[in-house]
Formats: sequence, C-alpha cells, structure tokens
Amino acid sequence: MEAAEKEEISVEDEAVDKNIFRDCNKIAFYRRQKQWLSKKSTYQALLDSVTTDEDSTRFQIINEASKVTLLAEIYGIEGNIFRLKINEETPLKPRFEVPDVLTSKPSTVRLISCSGDTGSLILADGKGGLKCHITANPFKVDLVSEEEVVISINSLGQLYFEHLQILHKQRAAKENEEAASVDTSQENQEDLGLWEEKFGKFVDIKANGPSSIGLDFSLHGFEHLYGIPQHAESHQLKNTGDEDAYRLYNLDVYGYQIFDKMGIYGSVPYLLAHKLGRTIGIFWLNASETLVEINTEPAVEYTLSQMGPVAAKQKVRSRTHVHWMSESGIIDVFLLTGPTPSDVFRQYSHLTGTQAMPPLFSLGYHQCRWNYEDEQDVKAVDTGFDEHDIPYDAMWLDIEHTEGKRYFTWDKKRFPNPKRMQELLRSKKRKLVVISDPHIKIDPDYSVYVKAKDQGFFVKNQEGEDFEGVCWPGLSSYLDFTNPKVREWYSSLFAFPVYQGSTDILFLWNDMNEPSVFRGPEQTMQKNAIHHGNWEHRELHNIYEGLIQRSKGKERPFVLTRSFFAGSQKYGAVWTGDNTAEWSYLKISIPMLLTLSITGISFCGADVGGFIGNPETELLVRWYQAGAYQPFFRGHATMNTKRREPWLFGKEHTRLIREAIRERYGLLPYWYSLFYYAHVASQPVMRPLWVEFPDELKTFDMEDEYMLGSALLVHPVTEPKATTVDVFLPGSNEVWYDCKTFAHWEGGCTVKIPVALDTIPVFQRGGSVVPIKTTVGKSTGWMTESSYGLRVALSTKGSSVGELYLDDGHSFQYLHQKQFLHRKFSFCSSVLINSSADQRGHYPSKCVVEQILVLGLRKEPSFVTTHSSDGKDQPVAFTYCAKTSSLTLEKLSLNIATDWEVHII
Repeated sequence: MEAAEKEEISVEDEAVDKNIFRDCNKIAFYRRQKQWLSKKSTYQALLDSVTTDEDSTRFQIINEASKVTLLAEIYGIEGNIFRLKINEETPLKPRFEVPDVLTSKPSTVRLISCSGDTGSLILADGKGGLKCHITANPFKVDLVSEEEVVISINSLGQLYFEHLQILHKQRAAKENEEAASVDTSQENQEDLGLWEEKFGKFVDIKANGPSSIGLDFSLHGFEHLYGIPQHAESHQLKNTGDEDAYRLYNLDVYGYQIFDKMGIYGSVPYLLAHKLGRTIGIFWLNASETLVEINTEPAVEYTLSQMGPVAAKQKVRSRTHVHWMSESGIIDVFLLTGPTPSDVFRQYSHLTGTQAMPPLFSLGYHQCRWNYEDEQDVKAVDTGFDEHDIPYDAMWLDIEHTEGKRYFTWDKKRFPNPKRMQELLRSKKRKLVVISDPHIKIDPDYSVYVKAKDQGFFVKNQEGEDFEGVCWPGLSSYLDFTNPKVREWYSSLFAFPVYQGSTDILFLWNDMNEPSVFRGPEQTMQKNAIHHGNWEHRELHNIYEGLIQRSKGKERPFVLTRSFFAGSQKYGAVWTGDNTAEWSYLKISIPMLLTLSITGISFCGADVGGFIGNPETELLVRWYQAGAYQPFFRGHATMNTKRREPWLFGKEHTRLIREAIRERYGLLPYWYSLFYYAHVASQPVMRPLWVEFPDELKTFDMEDEYMLGSALLVHPVTEPKATTVDVFLPGSNEVWYDCKTFAHWEGGCTVKIPVALDTIPVFQRGGSVVPIKTTVGKSTGWMTESSYGLRVALSTKGSSVGELYLDDGHSFQYLHQKQFLHRKFSFCSSVLINSSADQRGHYPSKCVVEQILVLGLRKEPSFVTTHSSDGKDQPVAFTYCAKTSSLTLEKLSLNIATDWEVHII
C-alpha cells in the first residue's frame, strides 16, 4: 500500500469535515448575484425586435444599466413543454451549452403570435390551452393555462447575466468593468471573485472573467416542491434562508451529513411542484455549479374595504419563488406544464430519456464489501449463502481486486484465476461486478495509462499538460469522458480479448466519478482544468460521469454509478454513496430515493446496513427489510468494519434477513413489470404517495412510506425498539390489505400497526393484482421456469386489475424481435380473466400460474372452475377463510402465456 493511499484512507475514516467544502457565502458568484440584485437593475424586452420561424420566437433583452443586449428564444415543444433560452447576443466566444443530455432535438410546435396590449406579446401553442404572455418593461414572462397564471418568469427581477470579457491580463479596461454588471473596484475584486477566486490553498483563475447567470420563477398556488437531487434531505424541498441555498455540485462527501443542502455525489437540476389539480416541472439545463433558493409565500386572506354591512375580502393565492443561479453557461430552461404527475414524468423523459430496462439479475440481492480478500473468500461467501438458504445474484469486488489500483487488472496473488472464480459463480447462475474508477494510475508500465496518454485522452491543466491529482492509486490522471473518442475507447477496454480475465457474467461499478480528487479543492478537480473542445471543467463538472456500455447491442448492460446528472437513467443504476450505519441514515434513505425516483432515476438504492461503521443487529435487520422493498438492493461496508454477511448475527437474525431477501425474490415478477412501465411509460417504480393520490393533501409531505407501483404501500420500520408504527392508508374510497395477515382497512385514515422484529408493514391496494413467484431459488436464474402466483386484492366494488411483463431477462430481443409477454389480469363479477395486454409480444414461456389468492371476497363460494381457451372447464379445489375473507386456490396449472378464466360461483 502506497504512502499516499495510506494517508487518504486515514482521512476517509473520519466523518465529513465541513471545512473542506464551501457554504454559499464562500461561493463568489452567489455573493455577486446577491449584491447586484439588491440594486434592482432591470431588463427590458425589445418587442420591436421579435422574429418568428417554424421553431421559435426570438427577441432582444437589454439591461438598463449596462446597455448590453441578450437574445431570448422561446420554443413550444410537443407534449405541453415550453423552452426558454437566453444567451449573449454577441459573446466574445461561444458559451457552453450542455450536449448529450437531450435524447434528440425536441419536436417543436409553432407558436402563434396573438395581439397583446401595448408593450406585451402573447404566444399560443395552437391548441388554445397554454399561452405565453411576454411583458416588455420590466421583462417578464407569464405561462397561462385556461386564463390562470401558472408560472411567472423574472417577476422578481432576478434575471442576471455576466458577460464574457477579453482576456484576464486586459481586465483593467473600463468598459469591461462596466460589462461585469457589478462593482469591480480593486478593493472589491477579491471579495467578489471576478477573475480569481480563493478557497483554502487553491486559486481558481478565470480567463474570461465572471460568467454566471440567474433567473427567478414564481409558481402560483404551489407550496409543495420536490426534486433537485442529490441532498441528504427531506423529500419536500424546504424554504431556504440567507446563505442556505440547495447546492448542485457533484462531490465525494464521505459520511455526508443529513438534513443538509450541500451537494453530494450527483446533480439533477430539475424540480417538480404539485398542488390540488396540477403538477408542473422546471428543468434547468446547466451542468456548472448551480444554487437554488426557494421561498414560499402562503395564501393570505385580508379585508379590502368596508362596503356597507359586509367586508369585502380578497384571498391571495400562495406562491413559491424559485431562484436558480449557475456559475457559467447559458439560461436554457424547460417548463413542463403537466397537468398530472404522470404527464410531467412523460414530459421529462421525452427530453432526457426513460429508465434503462435492467437485466433481471440486477433486481436481485447484491453482496459487496470493500473488500473481499481473495478467490477463497469469494468462494466461502458464495457457499455461505447456499448453506443458509439465502438467495443472491451478484458478488462485488472493490478496488483491492486490482493490481495496485490499476483498473482492468487483477491482483495475481489474491485473484490468480479470475475466470475460474467467475465460472464458479456462473455454475450457480450468479454474476460478478467489479469496480472501475475514472482516475488512471500514472505508470509508464501500465498499458491503459500509456495508451490514454499517447492519444491525448486525459483532462488537461491550464498549461496544456495532463491534469494530475491524487486518488486511490496515488498520482493519477483523469480520462476526459466529454470526448466521444474517449468514451468509445474506454468502452472497448471491457471487450473480452482486452480485459484479461473477464467473462460475460462480469459487470461494472463506476465509482469516484464526481470526479473525486484527493487534495483537490473540495476533493474534486480544479475548475480551470481543460476538457475536449477547450471547455473549462467549471462548465461541465456535473456531467463528468464516464458511464460505459460493453454490450454490442445483444446483452443489456448493468452499470452502477455514484455520480449522475439529468439523463443518467438511460444508462443504469445509482446509489446514495457513503452512508453511515445509524438509524437516521436508514430513515433519510427513503426521501432520498423518492427524490431520485421522481426525477427520472428509478433504479436507485442505499447501501444496506450503512457503508461506514458497524450497525447494531436490530438496525441491520430493519435495513434489510427496507432494502428488500427498494429498487436497488445491495449490502455494502467499508474496509475497517466488521464482517456482516447475513448469517453472522445468530440463528434468529439470520432467519429474519433470509425472510426479507426471500420476500424480495418472491415479488420479482412485480418488480420486473414495474421496471418495464418505467422504461416504456416513464412511471417511477418507487413513488411518493402524492403521485398516486394527487388530490389528497395529507400525502403531499409524507416521506416515511411510499408506493411501489400503484399496488403496494410500504412503511419501513426506521426506529429502534419499535412496537407499533402509524401507517397512513390514503384514499377515502380505497380498501387496503395487510400482505401478511390479510387484515383489511378502509382508506383515508391512519392505522396503528403492531410490529415485531419480523414485521415488514406492506399493504396491497384494493383493486390490484400482484404477480409473484411461488418458489424462490438460489438466484434469479434458478427461478426462470418456476410457477407464478396471483395476489388478487378486491376493491370496494369487488373488482381488480393487474399486469405481468415477461421476457428473457437479459437481451434486447424484447425490443428487436418482440420476444416478450405482456399479460393483463382482471377480476370482475366473480370472474378472473388472463388476457394479452400487448398482442405484438410473443415469448415461449411454459410457466404456469399454480396459486391464486383472492382477498376481500365477502362470501364463501359454492364452487370454482377454470375455463381455458380450448373451451374446457375444470373444477378447482379451494380454501375459504371467513375470518380474513380470503379465498385460496392451489395446485393449478394455468399457462401464463395463454388466455383463461377462473369462475367463482
């Protein structure tokens, strides 16, 4: 182990040091914008400059003080989306516009100019539902739906635009001081960080001066906002006070603090607002450091005047102001107008893409630690799962599996025969996932380093030489993933002939890709480092990810990434990073994952047990129970923790962990179907209650329970020694069933549920059908041919619907050859029908439904028969329980792929 590495590991053993990271008051562009905005300088739209073409409407905006002109462009986009771009009309050089995030050039809708008042312009989308009302002086844009203002832009006059200036050495020229739009006197220069910004021992030199931007949005009638991950914070966004903005800046924050607005590993500059009757979204497409301020003004009612015996009252609607500030780039913002939560999810995925369809194995349980020691250790852990009858799907190896932290290599002493190790896992139908970080050890004998250096594939410093920083291997250079050639070359490193010792069951874990730079400013790369196209790192920091795909289009990849940006859902899964083995981190994982889910990233999870520290046994059990009902399910721990494989905590606790993991595997048909809906219809897998119950005020700030799809409500136990939990069951016309006891409750109330250590409070919604597997194997691969069961939970009207999606679980044949099954189950008038939900799909499954459970059947039937598509009727033995109003049908043999009916008489 090298000296630098030892030093950094000792640093990692401590909790996060806030002195390493900046507060808002230490961020120069934030201070500049706040100072300038206090002067209330305004912008005016020059409506006599309006031009319109098929795509957009353009006009100039001028600042009263500086007289410098901006160019505004407004686009109507299919699906009720508006786009506003504001840039310098004549910048000294191009300003950065984020590439590769939008899935394609958005399909525009021609906006029709309507006659406005003097000094205003009205643009309509042609359908008449939405209008864009532009006011000239001061410049303001109102987005109007059905004569009601939904969003106002720049109503607070916080439009801010710092103009690029001639080079650093010529900055004393008077005209450039004026163009900075702030006081640039000598005594103020350092404080405002115009040309140089100091933080600790680091100096950030800005060659073209300050270039930050800002704009405010007022959301009328909205008090509940969500989104802008990633923060260890509540699901509902909080009001920000002075110097307390939400920060979007990807950082490696070990043991991050909870209830903190500082940025951690990823950034998605996208928020949603919800109120009764409407959901909207704001997507701020900017990859530089971004700060978001939020201020809600609640509704007020006050007396206007005395009019005879009756006082005239006026109610002022609540509204929330959102102020976005970014260090550089342009203003490029998309307004998603809903009106429903599902509409907003579709609108956002129309721009950035849907969740990748994961391979089935990745929805199973993953076992990881930093680090499994050697091949014998891997074999022993793998055997331990079988001996204790606990299913799992993937073994993970951290950085110690490599030769001296050289990625794409193997430590020859620890892992002398990696292919043999993988063949052992393959024989159990399991996979291997290995880590690969974006920093490359500087070593003239390391072929990956030599090839990257020879081809100029590393990020450069200001002098044009390869940027060098310290990370796990010691002195390292960093691949420039903004260069398409680097991405293509890096993907080629995973080809089997190139990556010696790899097989087709090996998958990727992309870590430290914020990028993490030990001893760098805030543990990351200097902002004036140079990327492909001569762009500074400050412009694109939040999209430095390095996601890869090994597949040549045949097999679905699995990639886990710690850093992410808008659109990362197209590539794989995300986790919440270096959490701590404390109850509070288990609790905060729920709102963190809900926030990721509604901002497009459905495949997300938190390290079970906590990465840092040693969880008490009760906490570990509760974390397994919670993780089993969250999308990405992985146990993980750091180097200096005690071993915590599931069977190391006594027979009883092993049983409880086994049961939680087996519950996950039993529900895999439902999980897989939910990911299909996320992939094709943009609906989150894990949903806050307000998404499913948008008209129920009580759900708007709930974050200790959530929905999986539309059928299951989960309320993990997150308090030590809990004997009861208060579960809110929404929907006054709903009925809910306890998945274990089959007890049922009417919706619209809070129920006190007794909990023992073996209790996972999960409830099925009346009116749903949930497909399950009736037997659980060693891994998902062992369960391909096993039988299905159906849990039919009847609504108050005695009906239910549900679906099942099925394909081979690993290839793209579902897409290219329509090799899939999509079945629909419906129960009505005492008949359960299995029919095709998509006639295009065909998949030769021999699986049968062998068990059906009907909940909420108030009367014991006289007899039950099945009716198949060939016209044959067959009587069925059944069991009815009057106490729970449940009907059980077993030993059925109904092919999942064919039409059939079950009649209950």
